[in-house]
Amino acid sequence: MFWIHLLMLLTVILIGIRYGGIAFGLLGGLGVSVMTFVFDIAPGKPPVGVMLIILAVVAASATLEATGGLKLMVKHAERLLRKHPEHVVFLGPLCTYTLTVLVGTGHSVYPLLPVIYDVAYKKGIRPERPMAMATVASQMGITASPIAAAAAVVMATAMSNNIDINLIDVLIVTIPATLGGLLMGCLWSLKRGKDLDKDPEFQARLQDETFRNSLIDVEQETSAEEEAAQQRTATKGLAVFLLGILSVIIIALFSKQLLPKGVGMSVAIQFLMLSVGAVILLATNISPKKIVSSNVFIAGMSAVITIFGIAWLSDTIIGHHKPYLVELVSGMVNIYPWSFAFAMFFVSAFLKSQAAVLTIMLPLGFALGIDPAVLIGVIPACYAYFFFPFYPSDLAAISFDRSGTTAIGKYVLNHSFMIPGFIGVGVATVLGYTISMMVN
Repeated sequence: MFWIHLLMLLTVILIGIRYGGIAFGLLGGLGVSVMTFVFDIAPGKPPVGVMLIILAVVAASATLEATGGLKLMVKHAERLLRKHPEHVVFLGPLCTYTLTVLVGTGHSVYPLLPVIYDVAYKKGIRPERPMAMATVASQMGITASPIAAAAAVVMATAMSNNIDINLIDVLIVTIPATLGGLLMGCLWSLKRGKDLDKDPEFQARLQDETFRNSLIDVEQETSAEEEAAQQRTATKGLAVFLLGILSVIIIALFSKQLLPKGVGMSVAIQFLMLSVGAVILLATNISPKKIVSSNVFIAGMSAVITIFGIAWLSDTIIGHHKPYLVELVSGMVNIYPWSFAFAMFFVSAFLKSQAAVLTIMLPLGFALGIDPAVLIGVIPACYAYFFFPFYPSDLAAISFDRSGTTAIGKYVLNHSFMIPGFIGVGVATVLGYTISMMVN
């Protein structure tokens, strides 16, 4: 019966890929209904703790976006890129990575993509080089963020399995590991493809006047008056938000001294991030309507529903078949515990949410008796949805690269993000595993 149930889970995922967005969550709920009424299996536990953390973080990040604080961060990154255009292949991905770490979502990458393209093209650098790695880097930053759902999932799952893993245990591994993977991906990207002046395909397209005109950058700057009016609000919002992140890190470092007995860090992140949003709201007096209509809020709510349904279905299946699964794969993971990284990578290729992957896979890893140090070390492997180039940030990079160098190949899988993704995630996973085994 396990294989029948697994086939149903894969079917849900494949149909979800076709529809995209919250379809994963809705179909996951349908799957739980089928498991309950058709197979007479009690539903597992919905990932309520994880969902609450995502809601709190999204509320704070969306409030920041509503103040213009996210746009202000992008503006600072733009100044850096335009000041050092010759280093855009490294600086572009580092900027998108940093934005994700600070905001907790990879969807913060979109405003920077046209800037990265413009800087690269005007410098004569093949835009594909920084653009592809920038989108990969924006997703790699999720596991390195103190406020992203991924780290919270690790802590919440560990707590439910009576294992002590705190935020610092995760970040001291994921931050250097993902940075190392990012830099290796950038290093490879330096020489990828031909320079535009030597690329026969690009030069052929350049003969078309319409194509030439499309390459001209159209500035989308706000007027001086509008910028002056928004600057104060954005600065206040950003200052409060950054102080909030700093508070989360400090409390994580000294949680035993600062938190009341019985209050875990996963719960603390929930009320702290809601508090950050509240202080931003009170300090800037922005309209709550702007918060719920922001891009971060919309994307975050979609992520919550996705995790709600698909993680609930997987927990139902895994919980019911746990003895069989332990017997099936325990031999392999006992001999080669690091091989669990391949399982996470495979699941992530289809399930386009790192938090959802960790919500599904970590309980299985704990049930298999894998050393927590190993599980922390292979966390970077939960990002593999670059494999199929249909994630929104990948499609955005293709769209913003008007030179056409960032693209999906004729055979679909020979796309611009494949090799940078494999290098970045592969190096990050090896580094993460090595670091975790050394420090834990």
